[in-house]
Amino acid sequence: MKKLRKFLFLPLLMLLALTLSACGNKSSQNVYRKVKADKQIVWGVRADTRLFGLTNVKTGKIEGFEIDLARALTKQMLGKNAKADFVTTTANTRIPLLKNGNIDAVLATMTITPERAKQVTFSKPYFPAGSSLLVPNDSKIKSVKDLNNKTVLAVKGTTAVDDVHKSAPKARVLQFDDYGQAMSALKANQGVALTTDNGLLAGIAQENPGYKLVGGVYSDAPYGIAVNKGQKDMADHIDKALDELEANGTYNRLIRKWFAGIPGFSLKGVLK
Repeated sequence: MKKLRKFLFLPLLMLLALTLSACGNKSSQNVYRKVKADKQIVWGVRADTRLFGLTNVKTGKIEGFEIDLARALTKQMLGKNAKADFVTTTANTRIPLLKNGNIDAVLATMTITPERAKQVTFSKPYFPAGSSLLVPNDSKIKSVKDLNNKTVLAVKGTTAVDDVHKSAPKARVLQFDDYGQAMSALKANQGVALTTDNGLLAGIAQENPGYKLVGGVYSDAPYGIAVNKGQKDMADHIDKALDELEANGTYNRLIRKWFAGIPGFSLKGVLK
């Protein structure tokens, strides 16, 4: 019986070793060489963020600025016949998916921070995000300084909460679990403004006529494309492709396609 158990157990150990080895190889391989050979990049994207990446309920496809940018980067890096594939991510899943080798890069409204840079390698900034304000069209709020001694609405866990306290220390911040709740509170006059990244507010403004962005941006929180730590080759080629898309006008064309006409959104501050 002992010999039989040993006979059955050994193949399981070998299978486990092979699995771990394959996972290790997958996460440590040169990603740029892989995507170049495959003529394909798997991008981790958002599917719930208007203007950047949002699932079209009619077609079932994800649409937005980041989706178009991912396709343009893929062709710029690998050739016109290369393919961009998309995996839906969230703020909590994007880094684990990258670490596990399930995706090649993250293009998902990811702010470049020192803490994240310990886990991933970032490209150059591709969108100059920063905290801004959304207010009703008839609001007297013109800038973040006007929020002192007033209530401003924000979402829990966002950098905008700290940004408000730094710029308007006497402001009262009322926090909600998500942007839907925060926007409902703004409509109910529970606060004078909603604050978060300017790009996210642009999407909310597009969906809610009668509201506009004001005051420009009052913090610096640019978005970057993330690749796994140690994949400098991939990051360098992404940077090169971004430079080329800016030089040939593709970047500005995509910015205008998705952000032109948003009340109060400054194209001047985003165009390259």
